[in-house]
Amino acid sequence: MRARVHVSLKPGVLDPQGKAVGDALLRLGFSSVGEVRVGRIIEIELTDGLSRADADRQVREMCERLLANTVVERYAIELQ
Repeated sequence: MRARVHVSLKPGVLDPQGKAVGDALLRLGFSSVGEVRVGRIIEIELTDGLSRADADRQVREMCERLLANTVVERYAIELQ
């Protein structure tokens, strides 16, 4: 089983990297660009034999303890 974790800043948290990307896109002539937010994707290969519920529980714990700073970031988990 594979887990894909999407981590992004919570709404209202300043995103200087997203601002820089948005400004660069505008300078390149992409005039339809509005706000840009930058995040990251973390892919985790899980061992076989883990139930879907256990995999979800473990990946949530990984996010809470290491993968996301839950004060300023949110995360979403996809299990495949």
